[in-house]
Amino acid sequence: MMDFLRDITFANPWVLTLLVLPILFILWQIARYRTLYPTLQLPNLQGVSQNLTPIRGYIKKYLFALRVLAVGLLILALARPQTSMREENVQTEGIDIVIALDISGSMNALDFNPNRLEAAKRKAADFVGAREHDRLGLVVFAGESFTQCPLTTDHAMYLTLLRDIKQGLIEDGTAIGMGLANAVLRLKESDAKSKVVILLTDGVNNQGQIDPLTATETAVQFGVRVYTVGVGSNGRAPILQRDRFGRTVRTQMDVELDEELLGNIAQRTGGQYFRASNTEALGKVYEEIDRMEKTRMEVTRITRYQEEFHWFLLLAGILLLFEWILRYTLVRTIP
Repeated sequence: MMDFLRDITFANPWVLTLLVLPILFILWQIARYRTLYPTLQLPNLQGVSQNLTPIRGYIKKYLFALRVLAVGLLILALARPQTSMREENVQTEGIDIVIALDISGSMNALDFNPNRLEAAKRKAADFVGAREHDRLGLVVFAGESFTQCPLTTDHAMYLTLLRDIKQGLIEDGTAIGMGLANAVLRLKESDAKSKVVILLTDGVNNQGQIDPLTATETAVQFGVRVYTVGVGSNGRAPILQRDRFGRTVRTQMDVELDEELLGNIAQRTGGQYFRASNTEALGKVYEEIDRMEKTRMEVTRITRYQEEFHWFLLLAGILLLFEWILRYTLVRTIP
């Protein structure tokens, strides 16, 4: 009910000035009542029956309030109360984005919470949630690369496939060139005005049949902008590994990140290189990319109004009917 009243607007708001009439009527009725029914002051209540039921007197005294409310509702009805319903037609320029995610063994390092891979997946999911109108794709790479999810607007399916990513799905290694080339291939046939790859890795290219610079030139050829993200703390990072007895032990590994290569890829394609040394920094990287790659939208708003005056007329009619019934039944005066 409160939501309904908040949504009410009036087509003829000037009519509301007539609400002063019920107020004047109330003042007139009070003055009239004092004239017609003067009070009698008694020193005490002896001799006055205690069994008198003044209910009819109270009803008669305040019966005019029903008519005042009815008149007020009629004035509101004349002001034409309306509720509005807005429809939006959204036309997007269109941005196709492919995330190329490193799932090599080093992505299990514990310098991110809970580890690099899971942190990357969570922040990518947050990023996807903010890209309501874009097509998104997902490529993973380690020693080689494959497409986890082709370009799609089904973000629920995308998030499911993102959550299913695990380390060890493919041969270990870091084939940055293969990951980038596969992501660019997903965008090759795209007719979007803006095509973007977000390449996230924590290592150095050491495998794959395609050189990263060759993949970069392919991205330039097809007009794909690449944002590169290097993840990992500086120096050494903790990681869980199995020893020769099959036990899981915590050890340290050297952080090897080819920042020069990632910077060159971003620069050549018109993107930008980011370094994320912890989970919070990685989240800010995605936020920055989201800010720079906003979908351009042309919004057409159509506002439809629905007349609601009949409800006020109905209530006014009910009050007048109720007042008429009381006046000629319960508080009727016999002439």
